[in-house]
Order: sequence, then structure tokens, then C-alpha cells
Amino acid sequence: MSFALTGPEGQAVYRYYGLVPRELSVSLSTRWDLAPYNVLTVFSSMFLHGGVIHLVGNMLYLWIFGNNVEDAMGHKRFIVFYLLSGIIAALFQFLYDPFSNIPMIGASGAVSGILGAYLVLFPYARIKTLLFIVIFIKIVEIPAIVLLTIWFFMQILYLGHGGVAWYAHIGGFVFGLVTVKLFSRKSAGKARG
Repeated sequence: MSFALTGPEGQAVYRYYGLVPRELSVSLSTRWDLAPYNVLTVFSSMFLHGGVIHLVGNMLYLWIFGNNVEDAMGHKRFIVFYLLSGIIAALFQFLYDPFSNIPMIGASGAVSGILGAYLVLFPYARIKTLLFIVIFIKIVEIPAIVLLTIWFFMQILYLGHGGVAWYAHIGGFVFGLVTVKLFSRKSAGKARG
């Protein structure tokens, strides 16, 4: 059994449930009857992925960083924060290229919001990271402030390279940085390893 949707059927699912900026633009400007459907694709697109690696990558980041952010916010606030991060991320990408015909899919923007929140709440938490040095691989602990700052600037560095919604990553991250204090409880406590 394959998790990846390929061929014409897969493309049809991505086009139907993914957020297609051009279709959203048209529905908001001239075809108001299509607006409810196109607005709903902002949500449905967050639950589609372009294959196993795309899904596993997003879930790995969510697993590493999400549990501490959820502890700091509580379950209900975390769900709202996660969804809002995804919406704002989609909006950033949409505003960058409102007439793109390429469907936006994936939870990367929402997960990026979690990363921004983690940076504010736990800047000095140490994150175990694989470090590749030529042919050697080493596990090192890097403070979140260093790791996530590098991650953010990599998103900026790759702007314009096709196939990835880089502006969605940046938008979600900035949303997380700016709004996390509105969602978190008084004391975030220490990050779990």
C-alpha cells in the first residue's frame, strides 16, 4: 500500500483539496459562489502531503517541537494556534503569488508556527541534531535559538526555488513568534527532551 498519490488520480486530489491560489483569487474577485469551497481548501490543504517523505518530515518536526508548545498552551489553545498558523502561512504564500496554478499542500506552514512558538518559549532548550561533516555523522545538542535561527534563514535563502511554499514557512514562523504569548499559559516551564 502506498501513501503517495500519483498519476492523474493523485493530481486530481491535490487540485481539488489543495489550495490553488489562482482559484481562490478568482473566487474572491468575480466568482463569489465558489468562495466557500476555495476558502475550505485552506484547511484541507494542511492535511495533504506530496508523499511519505513530506509527511514524515512534517510529523518529525511536530513531534520534536510540538509537545512542549502544547504543554505550554494546553490542548485546545494548541489546536487553535496550529490551525491559525496554517491559515496565516497559506495567506503569506497566497499574497506572494495569488495567480499561481500550483496547488499548495502540506502542514509545513502550521508546523513552522510551532517552531516560531518554540523559539520564544524555549530558546535555550538543547535539541539533539544530526551533524554531517563530510563523511562523518555526529549527534550534537544545539540550543533552539541557534538551530531555529539557522532554519529560518535557510527558508529565506531558498526563496524563489520552486516546488516549496517558502513564504508559507516564513509566514507561519513569524506568526508563531509574534502570537505565542497570546496562547501560552503564564509559565511555560522547561522543555521536555
